[in-house]
Amino acid sequence: MGNESWGCGGNMTPEYYAGEYRRYATFCKNYPGARLKKIASGANSNDYRWTEVLMRDIPLGQMWGISLHHYTIPKNWGDKGSATQFDEREYFSALKSCLEMENLINRHSTIMDKYDPNKRVALVVDEWGIWTNVEPGTNGAFLYQQNSMRDAIIAGTTLNIFNNHADRVKMAELAQTVNVLQAVILTKGRQMLLTPTYHIFDLYKVHQDAKLLPVQLSAPDYGTGNDKLSAVNASASQDASGAIHISFVNIDPNKEVTIRTALSGATWKTITGQVLTSGRFTDINTFEKPDAIVPAVFKGAKKREMNWW
Repeated sequence: MGNESWGCGGNMTPEYYAGEYRRYATFCKNYPGARLKKIASGANSNDYRWTEVLMRDIPLGQMWGISLHHYTIPKNWGDKGSATQFDEREYFSALKSCLEMENLINRHSTIMDKYDPNKRVALVVDEWGIWTNVEPGTNGAFLYQQNSMRDAIIAGTTLNIFNNHADRVKMAELAQTVNVLQAVILTKGRQMLLTPTYHIFDLYKVHQDAKLLPVQLSAPDYGTGNDKLSAVNASASQDASGAIHISFVNIDPNKEVTIRTALSGATWKTITGQVLTSGRFTDINTFEKPDAIVPAVFKGAKKREMNWW
């Protein structure tokens, strides 16, 4: 109900919005076979007070969810940076901004837990992804940007965060899908290509409607000096057939990482895998070479004793 009501959606205070939401939600009726899932217009990134007021002032029974918006900005809002022309310093900055999603979800969830310990209300991250400057020569209002290997790494990392918080983050989506921001599809006339982000979503669909498995991960650092990030992030789930799926993302563009995985109490007969990678984090799919970045069969998995591979 509403969109970014703290800004372009009305410049409201959280107290005012909560009152308007309650009035509007009262008259949004459920009908047989058409039950409404009412979602409140939630916070902008780290505006924790907004979440506090809405959770305090809106009855839990009037909300299915509360939204959260956070974009990955490589440089700054005035000059977000190029989608294709960037160095490792800017790459690192983008990943650092992306990984802030973990902190945001933890802190917003803590506030929600105070009013909703049974997690009835979903945290809905309905705007996320990387936002760069538009491509040169395009209409600035259309927000058209290319999609690189960096974007695939950001997509996988963010989806891992969402998966690991599935008890509270019950819904999340890119606000755009075609030709805008972190698009999964780019078009030119009658041509269409699948972006690296598309392939990440295709790889991660195995986690949908599956059972979350907790992951304990020890990984090397990536970065310089005191500014470091964990080089590897992961999420895991078990589907209805019993198959276990583990998704790893290596954000370090300079080093390969050997993963050793212990599955306590689990047994298996076969191991299969896919990998999405490219020589440079600036690599993209183009209309001339639409399959430059596509998933490939990963043949490096080996089963060892004690359920290690």
